[in-house]
Amino acid sequence: MWGLGAVFYLIGFYQRVAPAVMTEELTAAFGLSGATLGNLSAFYFYSYVAMQIPTGILADSWGPRRLLAGGSLIAGLGTLVFALAPTLLWANLGRFVIGGSVAVAFVGLLKLATHWFAPRQFALASGLALLVGIIGAVFAGVPLQLLVEAYGWRGVMVASAVVLFLVALMIWALVRDDPQERGYISYASLETSRTPSFAGALRGVLAVFSYHNPRLLFFIPGGIVGPVLTFAGLWGVPFLTTHYNLSNTHAAALCTTLLASWAVSGPILGAWSDRMERRKLIYVLGSGLTLLGWSGLIFLPQLPLPVLTLLIIIIGAASGCMVLSFAYSKESIPPYLAGTVSGMINTGVMLGPMLLQPGVGWMLDGQWQGQMLDGVRIYGLSAYQAGFSLMLAWAGLAFVLVLLTQETNCQQVVTEI
Repeated sequence: MWGLGAVFYLIGFYQRVAPAVMTEELTAAFGLSGATLGNLSAFYFYSYVAMQIPTGILADSWGPRRLLAGGSLIAGLGTLVFALAPTLLWANLGRFVIGGSVAVAFVGLLKLATHWFAPRQFALASGLALLVGIIGAVFAGVPLQLLVEAYGWRGVMVASAVVLFLVALMIWALVRDDPQERGYISYASLETSRTPSFAGALRGVLAVFSYHNPRLLFFIPGGIVGPVLTFAGLWGVPFLTTHYNLSNTHAAALCTTLLASWAVSGPILGAWSDRMERRKLIYVLGSGLTLLGWSGLIFLPQLPLPVLTLLIIIIGAASGCMVLSFAYSKESIPPYLAGTVSGMINTGVMLGPMLLQPGVGWMLDGQWQGQMLDGVRIYGLSAYQAGFSLMLAWAGLAFVLVLLTQETNCQQVVTEI
C-alpha cells in the first residue's frame, strides 16, 4: 500500500530536481536568463505549495487512494505538456501542472502511514519516504544526464509521462486507505479515523496555526530543504563547473551526493529521535550543522575536492533533520488533524525552494558581468556568493526558530482541540 504511493513520490522528486541537469538544454531551447530559468524550475513549486493545505484537507476527508491515483494521472499529462512545449509559456504550464499534481504524494504517504504503521514508527516512515523521494532525485542526476545526452530532454520527459500513467493505474487497483478494507486491524486512532467536513477541515487549518510548535515548524524546514534543492536542484551544477572546473557529469555527481547523504540520514535521524524520545535536540544539532556547512561552501572558495565532497556530505546528512518536522508537528496538534498539519508543514518545506530558486537567479542576473558561453550566461564567484547568501539567511532563521520550539518527547502532547 505504502510502497506504491512511495513510487509516485519518487517520480515527483525526480521531476522536482530534473532541471538541474538540463539547464543548458532548457536555456538553449527557450532562450532563458538566470531569473527565467529559476522561474521555470520554480513553477513546479508555485503550484506544489498552493496545493499543500488543500491536499492535507482532502487527505483527511477523501482519503489518500483517490488523491494518489488522480495525482499520478494529472502529473503524466503535465509531463507531456512540458515535454512537447513549443514555447516557454507551455513549458511553465507543464511544470505548474506537474508540481500541483505530485503535491499530493507526500501528504498521502503520511496519511497512509498513520493507518498502516504503528505510531512509534511514524518518524521512521517519514524518513523512509524522504529516502525513497531522494532516490528519485538520484535518478535525476547522472543517469538523467546520460539519458538526455542520448535521447534528448523531450524524449526522456515523454517516457516519464508514460511511467506516471502506469503508476496511476496500479495505485487505483491496489492501494486502500485503511487496513480494515483488507481485513486487517488499523493503527489509526478514532480521532484520526473520523472524517471532518470540508468546511470543518478549513477551520482546522486555522486551528493548527494556533499551536506553538506547528506555527514555528511551518517556517523552519524551508530553511533546511530550500538550500538543498536550490543547490542540488538547479544552481549547483553551473556553480561547480564554473568555479571548480568540473565536468557536468562530475558536478552532477556531487549534487547527487548531497541528495544521497540527505536521503540516508532521514530514516536514521527519524529512528534515532524515536529511540531517544527527543525531537528538539536532534533538530537543533542538524540545523546548526547545515548553517555552518553552507557558510563554508559559500565563503571558502576553491576548497580541495576531497574537502568539498566531505562538506557536501555533512550538509546533506545534517539536512535529514527536517523529517522530524512532521512527527514533531503531529504530536503538537489533535490527532484528527494529522493530514491537515502534514500539508501545512509540507507547504513550509516547499516555500524554501519556491522562493530561493528564482531568488538566487535574480541575484545572479543582478551581478552578471555580461560573460556568455554557447548562449548561456556565466556568473562570477561574487554573484554566486550574493545569490547563495539568501540560502544562508533562511538557514540561520531556521536555526533560531528551532531553538524556540517546545520538546514533545515523542508523545502526543495535544489530544483535543
